[in-house]
Amino acid sequence: MSGGGAPDFFYREAQRLGYVARSAFKLLQIQNQYKLIKPGCSVLDLGCAPGAWLQVACQSLGPLKNGGAVVGIDVKKVKVPSLHCDARVQTISADVMKLPKPQVMELSPKKKGFSVILSDMCPSVSGISTRDAALSFELGMRALDLAVGRAMNLSNDNFQNEGESCTCSPYDKGVLLSRGHLVIKLLESEDTKELSQICKPLFKKSTWLRPKATRSSSREIYLICQDLKSQ
Repeated sequence: MSGGGAPDFFYREAQRLGYVARSAFKLLQIQNQYKLIKPGCSVLDLGCAPGAWLQVACQSLGPLKNGGAVVGIDVKKVKVPSLHCDARVQTISADVMKLPKPQVMELSPKKKGFSVILSDMCPSVSGISTRDAALSFELGMRALDLAVGRAMNLSNDNFQNEGESCTCSPYDKGVLLSRGHLVIKLLESEDTKELSQICKPLFKKSTWLRPKATRSSSREIYLICQDLKSQ
C-alpha cells in the first residue's frame, strides 16, 4: 500500500503476479541491472520477512535442476511462500544480530559459504529520523560483518579505538564466498557514506541504488557490492 493508504502500481502488480509484497520489485530491479544471482548459486536473505525476496531469489536460480539454495533468516517466523519458491528455499527464525558466523556458515551448501548475501533488514521505525538511521546503519554493519568477517575489521581502523587491541580471531572469516556479492539496505544518512568507504577496498565495485519501487516518502537506499576480493 502507498503512504496514503491507496493501493499503488507495485502493490497491485505484486498481487497480480503472486508476490507476497511489493518489495519483490526492488530485488527484481537489482537482479535485472546487476545479475547478482546466477543459476545454481547460494543465496542468504537477511531480514527475509514476509518472503518476497525469497521468491525472487528462487526464481533467479532458474529451474530446480540447476540446483542452488536460498536461506532466509528473520526474527519473525517466516513461512516459505508457495508461489515462486521450491524445495531449495528454507527459512530460519533467529536474531541476525546475535547469530554466530559459524552457525550461519553451517546453513550454506557444503558449509562453504554463500555466493550472494541480501540484507533487506530494517529497524522498527520510531519516527525519530536520526535514531532510525543509526539503527539501520547498525544492521547494515552487521550484514557486512557476517559477509566479510575479519577483513572488515582490518580495513577500517575506526572500529578499533586508540590503544585497544583487536579481539578478532584470525579465523573470523565471513560467510560470503570470494567473488560473491552483497546487497545492503540502509536509511540514507551521513553514516551511509562511511559504510560505502568501508566496502570499497573489499569489493571490486560498489554502487548505490534507489529502486523505482521505493516509496517517495522513504529514505531507503541500497548499497550494491560486487565481486568480493580474495581475503
